[in-house]
Amino acid sequence: MKFLQLPPRFLFFTGKGGVGKTSIACATSIQLAEQGKRVLLVSTDPASNVGQVFGITIGNQITAVPDVPNLSALEIDPQAAAKGYRDRIVGPVRGVLPESVVKGIEEQLSGACTTEIAAFDEFTALLIDGTLTQDFDHIVFDTAPTGHTIRMLQLPGAWSGFLEDGKGDASCLGPLAGLEKQRTQYKAAVDALADPLKTRLVLVARAQAATLTEAARTHGELAGIGLTRQYLVINGVFPQSEAAQDPLAQAICKREQAVLASLPEALHGLPTDQIELKAFNLFGLAALKQLLSTPTEANARDRKAHSDMDGRAALATTDQALKINAPSLASLVNDIAVEGHGLVMLMGKGGVGKTTLAAAVAAELAARGHEVHLTTSDPAAHLMETLNGTLANLTVSRIDPHEVTKAYRAQVLATKGAKLDAAGRAVLEEDLRSPCTEEIAVFQAFSRVIREAGKKFVVMDTAPTGHTLLLLDATGAYHRDIARQMGAGAHFTTPMMQLQNPKQTKVLIVTLAETTPVLEAANLQADLQRAGITPWAWVINNSVAAAGLNAPLSAPLLRQRAANEWREIERVAQQHAPRTALVPMLTEEPVGVTRLLQLAAGKATPATSPTPNTTHATKDAQHV
Repeated sequence: MKFLQLPPRFLFFTGKGGVGKTSIACATSIQLAEQGKRVLLVSTDPASNVGQVFGITIGNQITAVPDVPNLSALEIDPQAAAKGYRDRIVGPVRGVLPESVVKGIEEQLSGACTTEIAAFDEFTALLIDGTLTQDFDHIVFDTAPTGHTIRMLQLPGAWSGFLEDGKGDASCLGPLAGLEKQRTQYKAAVDALADPLKTRLVLVARAQAATLTEAARTHGELAGIGLTRQYLVINGVFPQSEAAQDPLAQAICKREQAVLASLPEALHGLPTDQIELKAFNLFGLAALKQLLSTPTEANARDRKAHSDMDGRAALATTDQALKINAPSLASLVNDIAVEGHGLVMLMGKGGVGKTTLAAAVAAELAARGHEVHLTTSDPAAHLMETLNGTLANLTVSRIDPHEVTKAYRAQVLATKGAKLDAAGRAVLEEDLRSPCTEEIAVFQAFSRVIREAGKKFVVMDTAPTGHTLLLLDATGAYHRDIARQMGAGAHFTTPMMQLQNPKQTKVLIVTLAETTPVLEAANLQADLQRAGITPWAWVINNSVAAAGLNAPLSAPLLRQRAANEWREIERVAQQHAPRTALVPMLTEEPVGVTRLLQLAAGKATPATSPTPNTTHATKDAQHV
């Protein structure tokens, strides 16, 4: 693998959600450790599943991986980081300053902004604090999905510049945080990231137009902040040898090869590796060791590792599907439409198809005559490319962090700023330049959108799990603040109360029929339930097993993957989901209004447009 040749100390793996960053980062760490290198694997994703992949508990402390000598791991937990950050700031003044002052400091440090900066501090410390990482030859970063990784890697420069220009305290850093130390630390982080002898960034994609377009955009944005030493890994490429006799396999292979032949211009010069799609789930040490093997080695190991499954490799029958009782997406839309309005939120890890399914649900509701607002809180989402057309009753928006932050700053200056003198306005403008302002602006935009659900359907494609939970943390903090201000007995409604009301909000958890996505979805459900939000349904997307019910599969790789899927489908239906929908893998990308309506209706064959003002898609975009 080119990206593993003469690796520098820091390796970052980033890309659109669901492309396999965690698996490749884990496999890379194992390979380096087996070469005798001392390796620290760090996850910066708020919804990290590194511990699940290895089958151990890691958490917010450096933990040795028992079965891999020389390998340790760390999952940066934003909540634990925030608690430690608050304790470091508040602890020294507790009992010294008046209690009212201490409570004021605690309130300053209670928001989502502090959570972000605390986790970010841990990240920068790993880059520049020799005492933390002196025992390791390599630090491998498994990052959050692209949009949030770009923000994280841009933050050292943003915070360094903010502190350099600032004349006062930044409230989310705490009044006693030691700004000079912060400034020095962030500048050192910028220098480490920009040094190609220290840092290599690996863009991970799939053989899909959307993920490669995202990789090209990421390449440009990160090169702009100095991360020029970049490599490209295209993961999960369907082997052409499997496509001979199977229509679905042929369609997948043809589609992927066409995308690879038209690689974005920005990616042409990057050192590139391809990793073939495996028949097994990338879960556990044995599977991870096979991921970076050559195709010949992998095939031989795969046959040996899975020989005990030969008797179960035949595709499940219709009777098995009936036993699981997983209806189509259309049946869920029927139940959603009954209320006539409401908020529908699709949640899940990156890459499971939230954007496509959100667009399909919204399009179907609009086609039935309901007024629908389709929106996304995911910085990397491409709703318009997925729709690739228009439909009566349907409006589309995106909570763009840059745009909503710009509007929020203008609003604050026009209201609060209008009453201030020149000195006060200068202080306010300085505070609004803080990178934390974005978190506040995004939350306010989110709140405005969901209020519309009282009169129409609002279908929201959310950001990947970890960052959606951070947004919900902000929603919960706002609710608690309002409740405290209003006092007992007061009547009020907050965004959190709307999310907790099943008559107003239906949460659909989207997953794939694979071990890791199902575990992550179950963890997401538990987090939501602790916040008083009960998911309404699960959608198992892009299922090979479901596709095999419509047309028998002959490709060995697809048959094996289908057999693996049925165990996960049964687990979801019997252990986790109050109701479950099963969406098959399709021969054509569900892009464009026509295909999205077919997807929502459970039709896999081409159909004509159901309404005169529906346009047909002609290009690939978001992958399910």
